[in-house]
Amino acid sequence: MSYASRLQAYKTSAVTTATPGHLVVMLYDGAIKFLNVALKGFESEDPLELNLTVHTNLSKAQAVFRELRFALDTEKGGELATNLAQLYDYFDRRLHAANMKKSREMVEEVHRHATGLRDAWRESVAKSTAQQATTPASTEAASPSLSLLG
Repeated sequence: MSYASRLQAYKTSAVTTATPGHLVVMLYDGAIKFLNVALKGFESEDPLELNLTVHTNLSKAQAVFRELRFALDTEKGGELATNLAQLYDYFDRRLHAANMKKSREMVEEVHRHATGLRDAWRESVAKSTAQQATTPASTEAASPSLSLLG
């Protein structure tokens, strides 16, 4: 088995065995990675390379935020899910405008907010995982959990 196929198998396993919270963090990580590549693209002196790099990676980041948006369960998640849906819609519109205007500042704004949200999700998942590890199995079913995903 080649290195590339082993890496792909690992990635597939990581996604299929991840909790919903971990999947959200993975999606944020992906969006932030695409935003970083787009920001790096602004440094290119070749206009074609700049436009292609920025466009491609902003489009990929938009797709991630759309996926996060559509994965929300606003009935179960209530006001928090509704607020996140509005925020993801804002990120999508902002990245669309950044792509049209080739605005580094707009990309940096979304990057800053997405990083803060990813860090908050990561902390929440870590606390939830630690809490589950210390909760006896008999009381685990009675414990409420945060689930914004359907």
